Amino acid sequence: MAGDRRETRIQKKNREAILEGALDVFSAKGFRGATLDEIAEAAGLSKPNLLYYFASKEAIHRSLIEGLLDDWLAPLKAIDREGDPVDEIVGYVLRKLEMSRTRPRESRLFANEVLQGAPHIADTISGRLKELVDQQAALFEDWIANGRLAPLEPKHLIFSIWATTQHYADFEVQVAGILGGTGDMRFAEAQAFLATFYRQALAPR
Repeated sequence: MAGDRRETRIQKKNREAILEGALDVFSAKGFRGATLDEIAEAAGLSKPNLLYYFASKEAIHRSLIEGLLDDWLAPLKAIDREGDPVDEIVGYVLRKLEMSRTRPRESRLFANEVLQGAPHIADTISGRLKELVDQQAALFEDWIANGRLAPLEPKHLIFSIWATTQHYADFEVQVAGILGGTGDMRFAEAQAFLATFYRQALAPR
C-alpha cells in the first residue's frame, strides 16, 4: 500500500472490505474467473481505490490465502499427543466440520486453488503442510503400534477427514438439494454421523 505504513481506521476498513469482497468472488469463481472489477464492486469501492491497497489481483489472492492457511492448519496442529487417540482424531473431525459450517467460502477458496493446480500455494503444500501431515501421521503410527488406534494408513485417514468434512462446504448446493432442511439441521446430522463413523473406524481392534 502506498504512503505511511500505519493505516488509518478508514484504510483498515477499506482493506478489510476488499478482502471480504474478494473472498466472495474468489470462492465462487476461482482465481482465473475473478476480475478486479468484480472484486471492487463486491467491496463497494472503485477499481482505482482498490489498486491503492493492492497492486494486483494476485496480491489480493495471496493475502487471502496466506491469512487462511494458518487458520486451516490449526485444527490439525491441535491434536494432543497425550490425549486419547480416538477422542483426539474425532475432535479434529468435528473441528474441521465446524469450519465448513462457519467458513464455507474459505473452504471453497482453498478447493478452487487446488483444483487449478495450486499455482499460489504449491510451495506451501509441499512445504509446511506436508511437514505437519508427516508429523501427525507419525503420531498416528505410534498410537497404532501401541495398540491404541485401529491399523489405518495415517495419511489416507487425514485425506478422508478432509474429504468428508469439507464436502459440506465445497458441495453445499448438492448437500442442500439432496437433504433439504436447514443448514443447522444438516450440520447437526453430519456431526452425529461423522462422530459415530470415525469412532467405529478408529477403535482399536
